Amino acid sequence: MKITSEIIAKHGITPDEYERIKSILGREPNITELGIFSVMWSEHCSYKNSKPELKKFPREADFILVKAGEENAGIVDVGDGWAIAFKIESHNHPSAVEPFQGAATGMGGIIRDIFTMGSRPLMGFDSLRFGSIEGDSAQAATNRRLFAGVVAGIAHYGNCIGIPTVGGEVYFDDSYNGNPLVNALCLGIIRHDQIKRGCAKGTGNPVIYVGSATGKDGLAGAAFASRELTEQSHVDRPAVQVGDPFMEKLLLEACLEVMRTEGLVVGIQDMGAAGLTCSTCETASRGGTGNEIDLNLVPKRETGMTPYEIMLSESQERMLLIANKGREKEVEEIFRKWDLHGVTIGKVTADGMMRVKVGNEIAAEIPAAKLADDAPVYHREAAQPEWELKNQSFDIATVKEPRNCQAILPKLLASPTIASKNWVYRQYDHMVQDGTAVAPGSDAAVIRINLKRPDLGYTPKKGEPTEKYIAFTTDCNGGYCYLDPYEGGKTAVAEAARNLVCSGARPLAVTDNLNFGNPMDPHIFWQFRRCVEGLAEGCRAFNTPVTGGNVSLYNESPAAAIDPTATVGMLGVIDDPKHITTQWFKESGHVILLLGEIGDELGGSEYLKRVHGLKIGKPPRMDLVLAKRTHDFVLDVIRKNLVKSAHDCSEGGIAVALAECCMSNGDCMVGAKVNLSGAKQRVDATLFGESQSRIVISATKTNADKIAKAAVKAGLPLTKLGVTGGRTLKIKTTRGELSYDVAKLRDAWWNAIGRLMD
Repeated sequence: MKITSEIIAKHGITPDEYERIKSILGREPNITELGIFSVMWSEHCSYKNSKPELKKFPREADFILVKAGEENAGIVDVGDGWAIAFKIESHNHPSAVEPFQGAATGMGGIIRDIFTMGSRPLMGFDSLRFGSIEGDSAQAATNRRLFAGVVAGIAHYGNCIGIPTVGGEVYFDDSYNGNPLVNALCLGIIRHDQIKRGCAKGTGNPVIYVGSATGKDGLAGAAFASRELTEQSHVDRPAVQVGDPFMEKLLLEACLEVMRTEGLVVGIQDMGAAGLTCSTCETASRGGTGNEIDLNLVPKRETGMTPYEIMLSESQERMLLIANKGREKEVEEIFRKWDLHGVTIGKVTADGMMRVKVGNEIAAEIPAAKLADDAPVYHREAAQPEWELKNQSFDIATVKEPRNCQAILPKLLASPTIASKNWVYRQYDHMVQDGTAVAPGSDAAVIRINLKRPDLGYTPKKGEPTEKYIAFTTDCNGGYCYLDPYEGGKTAVAEAARNLVCSGARPLAVTDNLNFGNPMDPHIFWQFRRCVEGLAEGCRAFNTPVTGGNVSLYNESPAAAIDPTATVGMLGVIDDPKHITTQWFKESGHVILLLGEIGDELGGSEYLKRVHGLKIGKPPRMDLVLAKRTHDFVLDVIRKNLVKSAHDCSEGGIAVALAECCMSNGDCMVGAKVNLSGAKQRVDATLFGESQSRIVISATKTNADKIAKAAVKAGLPLTKLGVTGGRTLKIKTTRGELSYDVAKLRDAWWNAIGRLMD
């Protein structure tokens, strides 16, 4: 096929990039080589627009065993020879076109990223964004369809493979109309000496294809994910992969068996984005070698597939494995036992070339390191948009304060962004593997890892621990990032850390998923740069380095770009299970304390959005020094067994946080009587402002006195709000008392999403 300018453009290759390709090859590429470059040099695979900004993240720490960018997932030490592998990835574009399969294969792909490191996957997480699901409009109906399809896809894959999806977050905003965000995360446990790398070493070592056969599904999916969605994006359905979780379960067990058989595996790589292309060139590049493969040997689901289609297919449940020479038959036998393909398709070479053959005919021949690591890097223009400055200059005094705030709290609790997400997580099997210690519905998920499990490949010796407890959360308020991307980035990290601390966990490390619009737009790139800078500062403040993650750009529908959404996934460690803390009040007679200022910041709040229809103002300011001191204090009093419950204040402010403390545990709801009349300011700001670094704590009277004295000594603001008890939530303000039946509040909050979706 003759390579024309139209074909080059269709592959997303610019004229300058095409000249660079010719310089690397010393000739014109053929169509297969052009396709290979198009996927490997896409933003999704190369990060060519984002790489300079990502260097701003802190990535070093003594406890990091595999750093960001080195492998498929980051790995951190959690003591006693054990480590945690974790990572987050996006599947936004596929989910917009085919929500069920897009979300399902997003979960499947992130699970493979974990077990390709040699780690046993233990839990899944998700972070989801959709347009409004309220009302009778065609757009709302579309959003409900996307929401239902995505949740069903995640549930299907996780439930079938037997990995619990234990937590996450869901936000709703019109900016996500036509371009939902589906960020999937997985976490696994591994011994330090079990860690495997995705590199091809040892000239002559066999390259083995394992797993499912190759088809035409997912064709050029990486390139599809690196361009904007349009009205015609439905024709890109072939770029959406089709997953089979039962096949992946077999692949998981077979891969872990072969990796834990001494001396078999040199390197292993998931065939994810860019499929066979990515796995062959990246393993060779990391190993400083080359790979030669024969496509005639690749298992295929369809006849007549071209080299272009085989190399760019993103069919699921496939891996590339480099074995030690002479032991390939043992590898193939293990995969045959699990009823999977295990076929030697090539060998490692010393010439540094990625060589693709069809029998004796060469279909592609490219320097592997140039392809994997030498994509062009762009320094995009960034310019602060005028509307951002205008939004931040908004004067809250122009918003009339409601005469009666009684009806506002139930309205906020029924907002899909704030409402209980039980409609989502009840579709997930979040108890499989019997390790979930804190189920979805509190500030962070907590899991107990039984280190005596035989499938971990290690038996603890006498005196070694037999359990580990870890906590995890994902957080980001895209509205904050839209109004002030720098503050929004800082706040995302701080809220994640706060959620972990409220659960009794020590924050350890971060994986992030950066979801933005078109980087060619200077205003979008400004949002990206400032969010990254805010995230980086937050990670430094909490000593939580970034271990990896994902950048997803071009998230735009024909209407507009999404709100910048810098999702933070944060891992925490709980040193003693006695420190596990949940957000709900436990019994009557406990004292309710607020650690932090009452606050009055309404900019960017859910209250302004839901009650006044305004998405405007300065979002809350984030004082990272104060936040770190607050978190350290809360962890200290939790470890001293002084705290009965702890819950962070976020969307909806103090009033929503108090209501959640009263009703989150449906089996034992506990009311409260609270006095906020000392706050001489707007009542709506007192109740629904979203000032940061605030935590609602409950404790016995004796322990509350100890906490109060310790707070004074630490120089931290603390207010006694009231006491728990009864079946009502009563909040005294300067304009009278608000009173709510807790059961009715719970009904509005618990059933809001279900009623919209039924």
